[in-house]
Amino acid sequence: MNTIEKRVQDIKEDLDFFDDELQKYEYIIDLGKKLPELEEKYKVPENIVHGCTSQVWLIVEKKDDKLYFKGTSDAVIVKGLVYIILNIFSDSSIEELKEVDMDIVYELGLSEVITPNRQSGVIGMIKKIKEYALSIN
Repeated sequence: MNTIEKRVQDIKEDLDFFDDELQKYEYIIDLGKKLPELEEKYKVPENIVHGCTSQVWLIVEKKDDKLYFKGTSDAVIVKGLVYIILNIFSDSSIEELKEVDMDIVYELGLSEVITPNRQSGVIGMIKKIKEYALSIN
C-alpha cells in the first residue's frame, strides 16, 4: 500500500467511526476549521479549481522531490473537503501523484454525505493536483 492509499484508508476509518451522514458532515466541517488560512495573494484566478460550485483555491510548493499543497474555500463544508484532499496528497512524490487513479469520493464513502456538485469539486481538486504533478519537473 502506498502512502496515498494509506492516508485514504486512515481518513475512511475516521469517517466510518460516525454512524450517520449528519455526524460525518459535521466532522468534515470541523476538519475545515483546522485548515490554515491561505494568504489573499494566492486567491487569484489561476489557482481556482474548476468543477467546484463554491470557490476553491489550490497552490503547490515543491521541496525535495515532494509536492506540498495549500488551499481554501469560501464554503465551510468545502473547507473540510479541501483539508481532507490536502492531507491525502501533500508530502507525496511527484511520481506517486502522477500515478493516482483512485475514486476518492467512492473510497471515502462521501457520496452519501455530500452533493453531486461537491463530489465533482473533489474530483476537480484531484485533477488540479495531478496537473501540478505533471507540469513540475
